[in-house]
Amino acid sequence: MLLDVKIPGLSGPDLQSRLNELGSTLPIIFVTGYADTATTVRTIKAGAEDFLTKPVSSEQLIDAIERALARHNAAQSQRIKLGMFRALLASLTPRERQVFDLIVRGKINKQIAHELGTTERTIKAHRHQVMEKMRVSSFAELVSLAERLGMLDPNSH
Repeated sequence: MLLDVKIPGLSGPDLQSRLNELGSTLPIIFVTGYADTATTVRTIKAGAEDFLTKPVSSEQLIDAIERALARHNAAQSQRIKLGMFRALLASLTPRERQVFDLIVRGKINKQIAHELGTTERTIKAHRHQVMEKMRVSSFAELVSLAERLGMLDPNSH
């Protein structure tokens, strides 16, 4: 969406705020002849993809639109993937979820078995189920997935 800072009846930044309140994820590019630092900072902080000062060549405008759409599409793709990962996580049984949580925190099968009061063989079976259900083929992928889901505390060791 292309917006100008000065729009009759409603300023571009005010329209941007209203769109944000409504949950819009449309990329916004400001194109204006009335640029000031405070407005530029405010609109960028509020999520504007770019802020161009007139005169703007058609090439500059097209480049800005292409960059904004590429970022928007990448973010949309990440949101969709995250939703899929959350659905996969929800498909785990409570015990598989416990095992998942302990695995990605670096616990080995023997420690997990002891902590959960079961055998290593049972933990291996749960671990296999977790990997299958989460559609990953390696421990590294599982940890990466847990990170993307916000399951890992960056301050824990």
